[in-house]
Amino acid sequence: MENSFNHCNLPPWVIASRHFNDNPQPLEIQGVRAVNRFFFDKLAGIETHEERASVFNDYMSVKFQLHQWQQETATARKSLKNSYLRFLRGWMMDSNSVEGAVLKGWVESRMGLPPTFHNVRIAGIHDENYLQYAVDRTKGSARTSAINSQLDLLYEYSQYELAKRYPDRKHLTLYRGTFDRSEYDVLETISKREEMVRLNNLNSFTTDEERAWEFGFVVWQVQVPLAKVFFYSELLPNSILKGEGECLVIGGEYRVKRLMCTV
Repeated sequence: MENSFNHCNLPPWVIASRHFNDNPQPLEIQGVRAVNRFFFDKLAGIETHEERASVFNDYMSVKFQLHQWQQETATARKSLKNSYLRFLRGWMMDSNSVEGAVLKGWVESRMGLPPTFHNVRIAGIHDENYLQYAVDRTKGSARTSAINSQLDLLYEYSQYELAKRYPDRKHLTLYRGTFDRSEYDVLETISKREEMVRLNNLNSFTTDEERAWEFGFVVWQVQVPLAKVFFYSELLPNSILKGEGECLVIGGEYRVKRLMCTV
């Protein structure tokens, strides 16, 4: 692990490890819950997920001087460029975009996990390909209002809602389709259909196995710790991001099971 510094309650090598995935613990971005204590106290008194999401949107809008993204005024379009929603949308269109670089940069900054892929393989922070990723990250962050702080709060809110949604679970069964397995490092072959792989620091998964086949010739089934779900599409009801069961998952070493195509 080349980046040994982060803003989390656990060190990077623990977060990235297969042992963490087998025995997950809560992850917290330092200071976020404390600084936004009023917001989380308010959530605790709200019964429905939809109402809490509305409060979250309002809180983000006020705290970071954003406007409601649904509005089509020139001011709202301009503010959308400063909004976490822009980066989520950019990722969902192309995870190798400048918006994707910003999200990978958030994981690197907060969790201490540098990316292993951004348009091309990145061998490490001294690789020349890392520089291009860093350039994209800088471009994406330019003229943006505290985007890492916005993403901090998005992650903590996601974790709050996941704990409400799955009070007795520590993992989700998720699926990922891929056309190019060369993007990943195979660390260990466990069986004919199971491997230990190192995933990029941020990855798209889906809750829908059939949907995963649309994204690759190979589909992996993975047990993902709830603590490593950065965002899931049902988090924000009535959002353009809703649908497809997409989850953005923080990377590291994962045991993956290759599924057989049933068609």
